[in-house]
Amino acid sequence: MVSASGNDLAARLMGDMDPRLLEFLKTKVNSFVKWDLVRFFHENPHTTDTAENVARYAGRDPATIAAELEELTENGVLERRQVGNLTVYSLATDEEMRKLIEQFILACEDRQFRVKAIYHIIRGMR
Repeated sequence: MVSASGNDLAARLMGDMDPRLLEFLKTKVNSFVKWDLVRFFHENPHTTDTAENVARYAGRDPATIAAELEELTENGVLERRQVGNLTVYSLATDEEMRKLIEQFILACEDRQFRVKAIYHIIRGMR
């Protein structure tokens, strides 16, 4: 059970957040690994690579990365295709998704936004 003061804190932390970015956090970038992956692909928009190589670049466990890449693909953030016998991932080509990712990355430059985003992700992990 969440106390009334806990609800007040959540409302204050999320109340002034852009609703599209809040929804993006709730439904697409709902883990720190996904946040790292979105940032990686945003910074490297022409990258098309395997889960194993992305994990190496990100310094993360390949099995964890593979699962998160799949979820980001299912949510339209990334695209997946087969190249021979390899599955490769790249940033979605959908312009609306790319604009939303750009807005998210720009918002992350603001410390207050990052604090709110971190709070939301941790809260969602419970």
